Order: sequence, then structure tokens, then C-alpha cells
Amino acid sequence: QLLEAKASLSLAQTQHALQLQQAKAQINNMVPKKQFEQLQNTLREEQCKTQQLQESLQQQAEQTCRQLVRTQEEHEHLLQAAVEEAEGLEHSLRNAESVLAERAAQLRDAQAQLSRNKLLIEELRGENRRFSMALQAAELKQKSMEEKNQLLEEQASALKQLIGKITPASLS
Repeated sequence: QLLEAKASLSLAQTQHALQLQQAKAQINNMVPKKQFEQLQNTLREEQCKTQQLQESLQQQAEQTCRQLVRTQEEHEHLLQAAVEEAEGLEHSLRNAESVLAERAAQLRDAQAQLSRNKLLIEELRGENRRFSMALQAAELKQKSMEEKNQLLEEQASALKQLIGKITPASLS
């Protein structure tokens, strides 16, 4: 889901950039007011879509972090259980030699599970770092988009003023 959200965000940003270029080209060619308003509406819609995608990405990242915490807690409980089982095995080793072989096998299984759990925890920590970096990248992209949007709004305002000045002059 996170990858899909990132892909959707990237597609929306690409579409937004293309529409921004088209808007600039049309502004340079003195776009009619109706087209200008359509471009503004499209820009607002794309900004809303971008915001929704960013919020979705943030929610998915938070959900993934919560799942990671739950998984780490489960692995800690498994580790605790493995340690307790190892202590029980040591006690059983002192009690009888016949139990020795059975308990030693259980201990090896528990240690193998512990190793797998530790590896999984490390992998999950790595994923958490990657998610954090992806979130930072998304935030940087959002900031860049906001700056570009601000610039476009300023250009649109300047164009409106220019049109306002040109229209009375051309009518007279």
C-alpha cells in the first residue's frame, strides 16, 4: 500500500509539473480568462489530490510504525519465553541424563528461533529507517510543491492585474 501511495504521489506530482508547464506556456501566450480559470481549478484539484496522497502516505507510515512496535514487543516476549525455557532446560540437565537429549534439542530450537527473531528485528529496524527516510523525502517534496504553488499563485495574481489593466485600455 505504501508503494502504491508513493507511486500515486509520484504520478500526481508528475501530472502537476506537466500542468504547471502547460499553464506557464499558456500564460506566456496570453491565455483567455476561461482557460486560465480552468487551469486554476485543475491546479486546486491537483493540490487536493496531492494533499490527500500525502496524508494517506503519512497514515500508512504511522500504521507501519505501529505494526513494527507490536512485532518488536511480540519478539521480545518470544525472547523472554526462550530465555525461560533455556533456564528450565538447564535444570532438567541436572535432574536426568535421559532428559538431557530432549531438552538440548529444544534449547537448539529456541536458540534458532531467537536468532531468526533477532534477524527479523534488525530487518524491521532497517525498514523503519527506510520508511523514515521516505517520509522525509515526501515532506521535502511537499515543501517544494508548496513553494511552486506559491510562485504560481503569485504569477496568476500578477497576470490578473495585467489583464485588469489591459482590458480597460483595449476597450477604450
